Amino acid sequence: MEPTITLDSAFWITSAAILTLLVLSGFFSGSETALTAASRGKLRVQADKGNRGAERALHITEDSERLIGSVLLGNNLVNILSTSLATALFTNLFGDSGVALATLIMTLLVLIFAEVLPKTYAITNPELAAARVSAPIAVVIRLFSPMVAAVRLLVRGVLRIFGVQTDPNTHILALREEIEGALNLGHSEGVVEKEDRDRILGALDLAERTVEEIMLHRSGIEMINGDNEPAAILEQCLASSHTRLPVYRDEPENIIGVIHAKDLLRAMYKEAQTEGGMADFKNFKLSDVAMPPYFIPDTTSLDDQMHQFLRRRTHFALVVDEYGALQGLITLEDILEEIVGEITDEFDPDADHVIRHGDDGHYMIDGAMTIRDLNRATDWSLPDDEANTIAGLVIHEAQMIPTQGQVFSFHGFRFEVIERQGNRITRLRIRPLVQS
Repeated sequence: MEPTITLDSAFWITSAAILTLLVLSGFFSGSETALTAASRGKLRVQADKGNRGAERALHITEDSERLIGSVLLGNNLVNILSTSLATALFTNLFGDSGVALATLIMTLLVLIFAEVLPKTYAITNPELAAARVSAPIAVVIRLFSPMVAAVRLLVRGVLRIFGVQTDPNTHILALREEIEGALNLGHSEGVVEKEDRDRILGALDLAERTVEEIMLHRSGIEMINGDNEPAAILEQCLASSHTRLPVYRDEPENIIGVIHAKDLLRAMYKEAQTEGGMADFKNFKLSDVAMPPYFIPDTTSLDDQMHQFLRRRTHFALVVDEYGALQGLITLEDILEEIVGEITDEFDPDADHVIRHGDDGHYMIDGAMTIRDLNRATDWSLPDDEANTIAGLVIHEAQMIPTQGQVFSFHGFRFEVIERQGNRITRLRIRPLVQS
């Protein structure tokens, strides 16, 4: 005997309940997509403009584990309940065949109206959708918080059995990687210029890098011997391309001060006027003009050192190691160059770390050039964990000091030593093994 289809009040109430649950399912699905896909940076901008929905969305997305748990709990509740009601309704109408029919119809309805449609809408403008759903979702989170907390403990316990440690704040630690990935993606798609990408990444890297990585090594520091005659000191300062020069006495390690060319000229001009002309500066004392040296440890981060320069109103520091031995010097300009690139003026040598590109795809590189500068100029990815300069990388990989003419291949590149002075590699020819 076939079942009789009766459209009584129970049928309409059950149908209305199923439709309502489908709407709630669509709301939960869309809310999950909007709140997880929304950019916290864009939400912060909207919140700063007075958008309370964006501010509320920022707050509830801080604990992503609790948010996802509450939304999934609500979504599963309404989906299971709607499917159960539909099965009962169709079984009552069509008998045993109603189970299969209810499964087919509810699958289509949930897929189209409770999953694809709301998620497509949410993904088109996630920040706007997140701000709109933040108020009801906040109520859902508060309502389900006890059950979600219990589920969270259970899940973490199960994961811990398999050796998996969960950290709800992982997204905060990965913020730098997200920015770098977005910039690299934008550059590859032609939206972000290479120079803009390098500047932003350079600023982000300041806290992770130390002065040792970019300082001018002591072998390249130009110094003044404090025991020289005043005329010789003046001649050296006038011939130098630097405005600040360290002053030593007896040996280069014994730095007694730093002389500024402008201070030296003022003092000598004053001395010349006192003596009535350009005399031999008998009363001139370099120690009266030199500024006290400013020493910093080589482990200082670039970000901290930049703030120290700004606070002390000085642009010049001498770098020492843990034993107090002079290692090099660093200036504010060196740190700024890590952000904006090479800064040159009319006094800078034209040949400093110039990259010359050959017709056969090779590059002629100064051995003292830093790996980071080469990577920025060529978009390569040579590692700089074990060495700061190109010459240092070759020596590290070769486990020896190469001789002129030796060739090495590592990290996907061919390195040929062109020039060597003493134990220093001064010139290299580099080319990728696989031409792009």
